[in-house]
Amino acid sequence: MASVSSATCLSFRTSIGLPVRIHNQKISKGLVVVSLGWTKTRNFPSSRTSRLQICAAKAETVEKVSEIVRKQLALSPETQLTPQTKFSELGADSLDTVEIVMGLEEEFNINVEEENSENITTIQEAADLIEKLVEKKN
Repeated sequence: MASVSSATCLSFRTSIGLPVRIHNQKISKGLVVVSLGWTKTRNFPSSRTSRLQICAAKAETVEKVSEIVRKQLALSPETQLTPQTKFSELGADSLDTVEIVMGLEEEFNINVEEENSENITTIQEAADLIEKLVEKKN
């Protein structure tokens, strides 16, 4: 059985388009059980067609990204931001996204390549990329 001591998100994707059902059940404070299921299938999909992704960006990184997004988009303190919040849901256009990436580069002293910046659509994706780039840099 696999375990994860700290993660800010959990996602599962299948490349063959099977409908995936994810169920979260809070057991106690700080402990959540996540179960995955497929509808309309008899077998567990091949590992070649499925990918389980556990995002392990530190909570501090996610919080810093949230602060930068809030500042760049001039969001009110009441606007709730989660790791899954999409920039587009906050009204960000492509120029806003470029400015967010520039703010992240400055704050974390990293360089985000253009092809990577095009894949950043949520706070979690930004935090995960930052963690990866900072680790690579060190």
